[in-house]
Amino acid sequence: MKVRIIGSGTSTGVPQIGCTCAVCTSADPKDNRLRASAIVETEDARILIDCGPDFREQVLHLPFEKIDGVLITHEHYDHVGGLDDLRPFCQFGSVPIYAEEYVARGLRSRMPYCFVEHSYPGVPNIPLQEIVAGQPFYINHTEVLPLRVMHGRLPILGYRIGKLGYITDMLTMPEESYEQLAGVDVLIVNALRIAPHPTHQNLEAALAVARRIQAKKTYFIHMSHDMGLHAEAERRLPENIHLAFDGLEILL
Repeated sequence: MKVRIIGSGTSTGVPQIGCTCAVCTSADPKDNRLRASAIVETEDARILIDCGPDFREQVLHLPFEKIDGVLITHEHYDHVGGLDDLRPFCQFGSVPIYAEEYVARGLRSRMPYCFVEHSYPGVPNIPLQEIVAGQPFYINHTEVLPLRVMHGRLPILGYRIGKLGYITDMLTMPEESYEQLAGVDVLIVNALRIAPHPTHQNLEAALAVARRIQAKKTYFIHMSHDMGLHAEAERRLPENIHLAFDGLEILL
């Protein structure tokens, strides 16, 4: 399995518009963060996790290949704002979108032209497939387990695919989800900034989650400029925990 981080930033991206802080003006490309998203390649499936407003930019330089499915964590714009840009990939066939019921309902309301029974030419072929936390499903022969996490008080989804755990925008997680992540080799999880936040994990909370799950490697995503410079923050982390960056490839 290979995971490519195509976006490691929070909802505003980094650099943040109008900001002149050291991170937003950094010359280090690892300090440039598009909105959080990843591509997971298994033996028989190419899976996109979230499809935010930077999706077009994120994939322009990548091989143009079929996407077998898109896993949606939740309906916030920075995670679904690029769904219409899946249109070119539909020449390979439909690109199913997997989301839980309330998210699917929101997408139908937000993008009704994509989900009508009789669509007009040019509309992306992205059928919605409703999923339920704790109930595994398959994309081709690849098993995907959606698991519950809490984005503040909003219930959203993380995912386990084989030995990979992927979580973003989490503040807390129920005990059952910790059990479902037992034995992962790689954990990708959000760490917004140093200071506490009402709906996202800060660095301290993310480190505690990493210590509890005990993956062989943990990578932090969904980071804002308030995390500090990549190089400096990376030096302060334990040996098996890293800040992810755009373009990072992880082999499992």
